[in-house]
Amino acid sequence: MNKINLADFEISNNNRLILIVGPCVIESEKHSLMMAEKITNICQKLKIKFIYKSSFDKANRSSINSNRGISISEADKIFEKIKTTFNCPIITDVHNEAQCDFFAKSENVDVLQIPAFLCRQTDLLICAAKTNKIINVKKGQFLSPQEVPNIFKKIESVGNNNIMITERGTSFGYNNLINDFKSLDIMKSFSYPVIFDATHSVQEPGGLGEKTGGKREFVTTLSKAAAAVGVAGIFIETHNDPDNAFSDGPNMLHLDNLENLVSKLIEFDNISKNNF
Repeated sequence: MNKINLADFEISNNNRLILIVGPCVIESEKHSLMMAEKITNICQKLKIKFIYKSSFDKANRSSINSNRGISISEADKIFEKIKTTFNCPIITDVHNEAQCDFFAKSENVDVLQIPAFLCRQTDLLICAAKTNKIINVKKGQFLSPQEVPNIFKKIESVGNNNIMITERGTSFGYNNLINDFKSLDIMKSFSYPVIFDATHSVQEPGGLGEKTGGKREFVTTLSKAAAAVGVAGIFIETHNDPDNAFSDGPNMLHLDNLENLVSKLIEFDNISKNNF
């Protein structure tokens, strides 16, 4: 069973659950610091380790008119303030080799995330791997769990074995995703840490025409099911005002509901892993 060491904790399918949590996209420095503070307080209270998540560029928005985010250099300064203030690891998406090269020189981002649509892009995977950072790959909506070893081999080819794979639902017709929870056990059999993305799994891609819809009321159900199966971590995008968020509002969990949900996830995780 592969284990990843990050900050003062260890990530594996057998260890205690960790969280990847934060707003979908950076909206401002003030908002990012506020969210990081509230998430830190909740996680410290519940004694659960977390990686703060926020994207700086949403390169796969449905519409050309949608908000993309901020520049990479601007984002790095915000990440630095979050890391300095709250001493937490940080994860963000990368979409091309130039972004990988930028973060290779930055100590502010600990984990590079490969978006689901790009999970088979060989050059991107290899360039990200060469940074020697932890790589979290979102399994594409079009990909079976049996195919993910092909992703691992690309990253491993340059000597990086710090890999996580994230389940975020499978396309089911148009504008809909479903979760096959067998996929979690299938991917766990390949030994790398498996993360369950509870918020992107309730997306309705393109469901609002020029925007992606979602049903956040099912985030709790799906995340509890994944924790009961037993995974390395749960990915939850959260926001203090999701209805007015810059991106992915319909599927983000309201920040006010985060503590209650995570407390339940810890209980399910303890049962699934016999952590009494």
